[in-house]
Amino acid sequence: MILCGEKGIILIEMQIKNQTENSGKKEFVSNMFNEIAPNYDKANHILSLGIHKSWRTRLVKELSIFKPQNVLDIATGTADVAIAVSALNPKSITGIDNSEEMLKVGRKKLSKLGLDNLISLKYADSENLPFDNNFFDSATVAFGVRNFENLDKGLAEIYRVLAKNSPIIVLEFTNSNSPVFKGIYNFYFKNILPFFGKMITGSKYAYNYLPDSVEAFPGRNDFLQHLTKVGFSNCKFIELTNGVACIYIGIK
Repeated sequence: MILCGEKGIILIEMQIKNQTENSGKKEFVSNMFNEIAPNYDKANHILSLGIHKSWRTRLVKELSIFKPQNVLDIATGTADVAIAVSALNPKSITGIDNSEEMLKVGRKKLSKLGLDNLISLKYADSENLPFDNNFFDSATVAFGVRNFENLDKGLAEIYRVLAKNSPIIVLEFTNSNSPVFKGIYNFYFKNILPFFGKMITGSKYAYNYLPDSVEAFPGRNDFLQHLTKVGFSNCKFIELTNGVACIYIGIK
């Protein structure tokens, strides 16, 4: 991480590690997103160069195959995915997140769009979902499973609340397999993104945590094994933008 200097980066990484160890990853992530919530959408649009919109469009396209009627959107944040899914005309969409400040931003967006009756946003823990077994006919998670404190527990909870033959569709960052693209991507992810992320949001940690969490996350076939472990079948992944992100699909 050239922009901050090696010593500065090591210090930031140590601070992040200390915070996650002292408070737990779940609380650390919640506090982090509460901090950046007011400027999250702006930062997301600028720092992704708008590519995140095409990724959401592809997620919705994959979901449309299943004709969902009762959708659960985990780690909904400011409700961008829930809003995109509304184009499929389901009967209901429930978004859950453990950052109340992100949900506040999401609720304002829903009100402006007149989607309050279709989409409901709830404060909830993704690893302890407050829903009955077999309640939803589909589940989406965009850039959220990477933040689960216990990945298998979170996936098992999603499996529990899904009805039989229902899909889970996960959109998540991963590491590109293209040597050239991977080099460019890693430089941007580890040098440019943290610098401008801090400028836009004011957070010292959020956009340093992001590349570290992506690097530590089990991508592609490793993540499919986690889906299979909790019970999902017919699991597959679809690479996006030279493997910068993947869509993962599994069926209960």
